[in-house]
Amino acid sequence: MTVPTSPITHYTQPHQFEPLLPQSGLGSLRERSRSVIECSLRLGAAAHSDTLASLRELVREMNSYYSNRIEGQSTHPANISRALRHNFSDKPDIARLQRLAVAHIEAERTLEASLERRAGSTLDTPPPLSSAFIQQAHAALYGRLLPDDRVAGSGLPIEPGAWRAVQVAVGRHEPPPPTALPAFLARFDQVYGRRHLLDDQLLVTAAAHQRMAWIHPFPDGNGRACRLQTHCALWPLSQGLWSVSRGLARRRDEYYARLDAADAPRQGDLDGRGNLSEKALHEWCEWFIGVCEDQVDFMTRMFHLDGMKTRIQALIAFRSAHDKLIRAEAALPLYHLFLAGPTPRGEFLQMTGLGERTARSLLSRLIETGLVTSTGHVAPVRFAFPLDALQFLLPELYPEAATRQD
Repeated sequence: MTVPTSPITHYTQPHQFEPLLPQSGLGSLRERSRSVIECSLRLGAAAHSDTLASLRELVREMNSYYSNRIEGQSTHPANISRALRHNFSDKPDIARLQRLAVAHIEAERTLEASLERRAGSTLDTPPPLSSAFIQQAHAALYGRLLPDDRVAGSGLPIEPGAWRAVQVAVGRHEPPPPTALPAFLARFDQVYGRRHLLDDQLLVTAAAHQRMAWIHPFPDGNGRACRLQTHCALWPLSQGLWSVSRGLARRRDEYYARLDAADAPRQGDLDGRGNLSEKALHEWCEWFIGVCEDQVDFMTRMFHLDGMKTRIQALIAFRSAHDKLIRAEAALPLYHLFLAGPTPRGEFLQMTGLGERTARSLLSRLIETGLVTSTGHVAPVRFAFPLDALQFLLPELYPEAATRQD
């Protein structure tokens, strides 16, 4: 973000960022979206709800890591994991990035909870694709940071949820001036904030992501706020089980290039009826839906039951070869936890087929290494996804977690 030295294009009227949705070629977009939606909803039945809850916690960490990586401000996944246990680095730069990561995770959790409340009540809470919601998202993230951590690259403080009061330029694009923001945001709400058909949800979310980035309503933090908004808009489909930020981060340069390309002005009479290019917006939406498709397909493959059973066996075989307290008999009860959810300790011990003392020692080691969790000494045990086991359990999902720290 830079302060422009000369005008690029002045946008003062909402019609100047039309079209807000593609008007042609919708059949192919809806067909592709329908497949993504169906696969995504089936993913919610791929394992026990408790196992899926553990996966959601991992996905939140991933969302934080990847969204901040897009902005060039990520820290190692192990640092994020430590920060969630209130273990912060004594190096100021790393500690600052840890605080940013934790703030993102907590903001996402808070925003998800607001969606649940909205779904279960008649309260007049803003829909995720609205200006009020992205303002909440920005405030939820930056309001959790220390004042010294809320400083833009220009050195100006970032006020949580405060609309932009200065004019800026983003690459070749000069967003609407501050005085015009209310009109553009009102038009955004009018188009995206209303109810849409399920088949159109991905398409609408894709277009809204690009057009909100185009408006650039905050002086800083627009990318993170937009991705939080998009995550929440997709929540009814994703159920928090896959990460669009992961897909965007893994294609970061293309992500920025396609956002920029969709800013293009209309190219002749065959390119829609708006001020901006309908063809370019259509191509952006098609690309975004493809990113979601990749993420859903990947997670679906990871949760294939036979594949998960094989990967658990491989993990235990590897661990037992390097840790004398881990035994091959752990594989079967671990797979049971994945499928069946919380299990009484006595039942877990019996499934190992080992003597009681040996089985208890094995379970204790599984808890120590994070493969199994429990809320207390007599509480049921649960399946978990520790970072150092992901290369076996969910290979390539979060490969950065397996890399060495500098």
